[in-house]
Amino acid sequence: MRMRPNRRNRDTGTMFDKILIANRGEIACRIARTSRRMGVRTVAVYSDADAAALHVASCDEAYRVGPAPPRESYLDGKAIIAAARASGAQAIHPGYGFLSENADFAAAVAAAGLVFVGPPPAAIRAMGSKAEAKTIMAKAGVPVVPGYHGSDQKDASLLAQADAIGYPVLIKAWAGGGGKGMRIVERHDAFDAALGAARREAQASFGDDRVLLEKYLTEPRHIELQVFADAHGGCVHLFERDCSVQRRHQKILEEAPAPGMTPARRALMGAAAVAAAKAIGYVGAGTVEFIVPSEAVSGKAIDAFYFMEMNTRLQVEHPVTEMITGQDLVEWQLRTAAGERLPLEQEDIPLRGHAIEARIYAEDPDRDFLPSIGRIVHLRTAPPSEHLRVETGVRSGDEISRFYDPMIAKLVVHGEDRVVALRRLAEALAGYQVVGVMTNVSFLQRLVAHDAFATGKLDTGLIARHRAELFPTATAPSERILAVAALAELACLREGSAVRAAASSDPWSPWHAIDTWWLNSDDHALVLTFEADGVAHPVRVRTAGEHAVLSVGGRDVHASIARDGAELRVRLDDSSFSATVVARGEERVVFCAGEMTRLHLADPLAHSGEEEPHGGHLMAPMSGTVVAVLVKPGEPVARGAPLMILEAMKMEHTIAAPAGGTISVINYRQGDQVAEGADLIVIDDAPQD
Repeated sequence: MRMRPNRRNRDTGTMFDKILIANRGEIACRIARTSRRMGVRTVAVYSDADAAALHVASCDEAYRVGPAPPRESYLDGKAIIAAARASGAQAIHPGYGFLSENADFAAAVAAAGLVFVGPPPAAIRAMGSKAEAKTIMAKAGVPVVPGYHGSDQKDASLLAQADAIGYPVLIKAWAGGGGKGMRIVERHDAFDAALGAARREAQASFGDDRVLLEKYLTEPRHIELQVFADAHGGCVHLFERDCSVQRRHQKILEEAPAPGMTPARRALMGAAAVAAAKAIGYVGAGTVEFIVPSEAVSGKAIDAFYFMEMNTRLQVEHPVTEMITGQDLVEWQLRTAAGERLPLEQEDIPLRGHAIEARIYAEDPDRDFLPSIGRIVHLRTAPPSEHLRVETGVRSGDEISRFYDPMIAKLVVHGEDRVVALRRLAEALAGYQVVGVMTNVSFLQRLVAHDAFATGKLDTGLIARHRAELFPTATAPSERILAVAALAELACLREGSAVRAAASSDPWSPWHAIDTWWLNSDDHALVLTFEADGVAHPVRVRTAGEHAVLSVGGRDVHASIARDGAELRVRLDDSSFSATVVARGEERVVFCAGEMTRLHLADPLAHSGEEEPHGGHLMAPMSGTVVAVLVKPGEPVARGAPLMILEAMKMEHTIAAPAGGTISVINYRQGDQVAEGADLIVIDDAPQD
């Protein structure tokens, strides 16, 4: 990312020689990349789980700061400051998350004689409390959403306030963000359970279980303004980003500029954002977030926007702003932290084209976006270009841990307009391949292709409103996919045969051939059976030399294949195309024509005498920590009753009773660690009348 020529005087401040990056994953790699370009050396910190992580390899040196749990490593401010001093770093860049919005940490960094690459502690404190932030904004004349931001945190008091506001209400963590500690409450009798869950998540994520309440707007736009300020009184905004498309109150698609944004509204919201930053003596990168009624973006009711919060750090989605402005915001951060003036005046900041970012997560959209934990055994993406950025902190072979956020990468595309950017995003998603964990790639492909997103009809309820189209019923694998999977197996058989032949005393023996004439079958065909969603799909393979005839879906297909690792060049009758098949145990993952299909290769000789698990055994849907056990042995429960709460990656997941019955066995207690598939609770069937 090239900076435009500096039009301000940089005669103040001296650039750092070395900085410590107090973070991990893609943002640590991102900061290291800009620092290297600027000639600034970098120091990584790592937990025991991250000793071999990409961000460690991306920096010039690295220091261990503790065990895998974040509170014992990346949230240990003393250990991080000690590492900075030991390394000779002059500044600490906190990235986002972890300690990035911790005012006490920022103050401790300054007390240690180091520079915190971020705003002053006072500004962090002012905006770190959502309640205090709303009070400040209201005094400054910025409209805020109706709600309760007071200090009385008794459960009964909060319930009374929710009743007064009127349902639906939104419970939000007093500190922090990212959807942690947030719950929508639709009715009075659901408030207590939601409050308890929000408090626990807030405490786990931010060490503060206080909450505030807001009136929940049902179909709003989430539009944020990127602001930047220096220590000399300069303050600008770098336009807006639309972050309306969310799941679990967390963003998954962000774009700039906001679709439908008018120049008049942009000027009004930009001025409000700059005023908000100046009101708290801000320095560095920040984001002022507004909630906007959908109908207001087109120009109607131009003043209908409400302050939500201010994030006193660099945002995950900052690359879309960089793509439309041609600026490197990490460089801006380092320069302003070093005492320099802002590189550009407001009128000199360009706005060109359109950019969209898609977050690739290790999660299962079909199971309410539960995190997926495991080792990445295959990872491939389209090569980066001037139109495509791939921001990642993992490589093939790396593990997605239960301790940290499950984001794998960010795909960021740019085009001269939104139509071109959308096309490039679809291409980038089609070329993104991950095996080893479940991902949201296929879901994102459906999402960006959906008419509502494609036409810019955005709001925070988009996914829920179009759930039927975005979560379609599973369909049988196509004949082409089954043919590709069968040909990949054939290629593996041939390779194995070649290896055996080379190692034998008679490499030219016909018994090493894969021609199906020798197979124990009446019609000399090899039958491969692939299963998908419990349905078997047989493919009959007859071979002669390098060619094959496949019987699939009731018809014969003439085929040939060339293989280079996982990459295949396939010919089916008169068509030729590329595909990728990755084998993991009996699983076969097929990537073809931009789609991914999971198959299971059935072994016809395999037989298991094990009985199916009893219907009353409730298994852990993911690895995590038991944070609450809500029932006792012998207790009767109704269908849907909450039984146990698991926490993984700072998000809570409630295990509910699939049917009525009586609790007979509870295998885990609060605080226990459980693996995916662990037998948590046994429910005896309810007696029949």
